[in-house]
Amino acid sequence: MPGGCSVRAIWILNNLDTVVFSRRFPVVEKRWRGACKSENETSSVEDSLSYTVFPLLPSDSELVAAFVERKRREGSTRGLGIRVSQSAKGSDSWVDDPITRHIIGLYVNKEEEDDNNLLWPLILHIKGQYCVLVLPLVEPKHLKQYARLCKRSDCGNAVGVDESLSSLLLDLPSITGAFMVAHAIGDMIAGDVGEPEVLVSASPSVGGLLDSLTGSIGISGISSRAKPVAAPVASSNPSGTAVSGAVASDTPKTGARPLDKDALRTFITSSMPFGTPLDLNYSNIFSMKVNGFSASDLPPSDLKQPAWKPYLYKGKQRVFFTIHEIVNAAMYDRDEIPDSLSISGQINCRAELEGLPDVSFPLTGLNTNKIEGLSFHPCAQVPEHGADKQAIMFSPPLGNFVLMRYQAMCWVGPPIQGFYQLSMVSEDKGAFLFKLRLMEGYKSPLTMEFCTVTMPFPRRRVISFDGTPSIGTVSTTDHSVEWKIIPSGRGLTGKSVEATFPGTVRFAPWQIQRLPSGRIADEDSDIETDGSNNMANIEEFLMQKMSKDLPSVDLEEPFCWQAYNYAKVSFKLVGGSLSGMSIDPKSVSIYPGVKAPVELSTQVTSGDYILWNTLGPCPSAAVAKV
Repeated sequence: MPGGCSVRAIWILNNLDTVVFSRRFPVVEKRWRGACKSENETSSVEDSLSYTVFPLLPSDSELVAAFVERKRREGSTRGLGIRVSQSAKGSDSWVDDPITRHIIGLYVNKEEEDDNNLLWPLILHIKGQYCVLVLPLVEPKHLKQYARLCKRSDCGNAVGVDESLSSLLLDLPSITGAFMVAHAIGDMIAGDVGEPEVLVSASPSVGGLLDSLTGSIGISGISSRAKPVAAPVASSNPSGTAVSGAVASDTPKTGARPLDKDALRTFITSSMPFGTPLDLNYSNIFSMKVNGFSASDLPPSDLKQPAWKPYLYKGKQRVFFTIHEIVNAAMYDRDEIPDSLSISGQINCRAELEGLPDVSFPLTGLNTNKIEGLSFHPCAQVPEHGADKQAIMFSPPLGNFVLMRYQAMCWVGPPIQGFYQLSMVSEDKGAFLFKLRLMEGYKSPLTMEFCTVTMPFPRRRVISFDGTPSIGTVSTTDHSVEWKIIPSGRGLTGKSVEATFPGTVRFAPWQIQRLPSGRIADEDSDIETDGSNNMANIEEFLMQKMSKDLPSVDLEEPFCWQAYNYAKVSFKLVGGSLSGMSIDPKSVSIYPGVKAPVELSTQVTSGDYILWNTLGPCPSAAVAKV
C-alpha cells in the first residue's frame, strides 16, 4: 500500500453524541477491502490472530453506539490514556499510552469484543461543541498489531518489547495527515479560518481608498493580489495567533456556532478529492470556488504549480516574515514548587513573488538546548541541519501562512517576575499585595508595549478597592480588579522596573442560591458531586464538579474554582524573540533571482501567564527526577 494519507471516512458528532455530518470515500474504501482480502488470504492457521479483518465501515448509528460505549468504559470523551484499575483488557487505556486520548479505537457491533470489530485508528479532535473523527487508511497488519497491544499483559512501552504504539505510529504517515484534516475541519466549523498575522511596516502601496482601508485594520503596506483570498466566515480569532485564557476542557462545550453542512461538503470535496488531502487551506478553497480560473491563471508550461498556490501573484514583489511567540507561565514564588515558563512560537510569512520561485534562508538561534520541537508547512524543505543553524527552502503559497512552529525555552529570565498574595481578612474583605519586576535583564531593542495585571473574582462582586500602586493606574469591574502597569502607547525599553501594589478589596455580601436538589448553599460553597457517577478521568470529574452547582459564568475562569485564586498578566513585547529565534533579512535568497525587499518583525505576547496566590492552594505538576 503506497505511503501518504488517504481518508476512509469522517464523522462529526455534537455534544449530544449525535452524528451531525458524515462522509465516506468509496475509492479509498475499495482499496481497504482489497487489502483486507489479501491479508485474509495470506494469514496462516498458526497465527494467533488469524481472524477475518472487519472490512466494512459502520453506519452512523453503529458508530455512535460504539463511541458512547467507549466513553462510558474510558470515563470521558478522550479517555484515560493510562492503565488503571478500571481499564478493561482490549480497551485503549489498557495500552497505557497518553496518545490513546487522541488516537482511539472503537468496537463496532460488539457482543463480544472480537478483534474483527475493531475500528482503528480514529483521530479524535474536540473543537467547541463538536467531536471530529477521522479514519485514515492503514494496512490490516497495523490494525492487527494494535489489537495485540490492546491485549498485552504488560503496560506501557516496556524496554526490550518488539511492538510498541510509538513504533507502530512512526510507520504510519497517514496519522499525521489525518490530524491535519481533523484540525482543518475543526477550525472551519468553529469559524477559526482567519489568516495568520504578518506585521508590515507602514509604506505607500496602491494609494487612495485601499490604503486608508487596509491601514485602518493594521495591514498597511500590503498591495492587492491577483485573486482575493478571503474566508466568508468571520473568524473568532482573526489574527490566527491570539491566545485565549480559557483552559481546554475534555468535554465538548455548548453554545457554539451552527454547522454549515453545505460549506463543509464543498471544503471536503475540493480539499481532499476521493479521500486524498491536497490543500487544506480554507481560504484557497473558497477563493477557487468564488473566482474560478481563467486563461491568465495558467502557470508556465515548464513549471509544476503546487496545490497550495492555486493562483499566481502579480504585482510589487516583496517578502515579509513575522516571528510571533506566546509565553505561558505559572509563577508560584514557593521553594517547594518551581516556576514554569514555556514558549510557543511560529514564523508567519507572506511572500508576494511572481511566478513559482523558491525562497531559502538560514534560521539562527536553533540551539537544541532551547528549541524542543519543530514543524514546517508542507511547502518547506529542510536540507541542512546543524546545532545552531538550519537552512530552510520553500515555495511560498499565496497570502499569509505559518511557515514553521516550534516549542522553546526562554534564553533570558521571565519578562515579569515576582509574587501575588491574597488573604481574606473578613468574610467580605480581602487584603492583597503585588511585588513585581518587569524586564529584568532585558536590553534594547526589546520593548514592552503594555503590561496589565488582572485579579478575577468571578464568584464575588467587587464593591470597592483601596490602594495605590507604585506605578500605573487601577480600575475595577463587577468581578475583577485591573492594574495597568504600562498603558498602551507608553512602552518600556532598555531598563527594568519594580512595581508594587498593596491594597484591599471589598465584596458584596454572600448571596444564597438554591440548588436543584432543594438544598441551600452559599455562593462559593463547594458541593460534592454524586459519587455514583464513578468518573475515572480526573479532568472530566473536576469539570463536572465545577459545573454542577455553579452558574455558567464561573466556567469562564476555571482557575478560580474552590480556593484557587490567581492574577493573570497580559503583555506584549516587540523588537526581538525570547527564544533567540531569528532571521537575517540579508541572508534570504530567491531563485530565480529577483529584487524583492525582505522585512522581519517580531512580537511576543502573553498566553496563560499566571501568578498564583502564594497564601492559598494552587495546582502544580510533579516533575520526574531523572
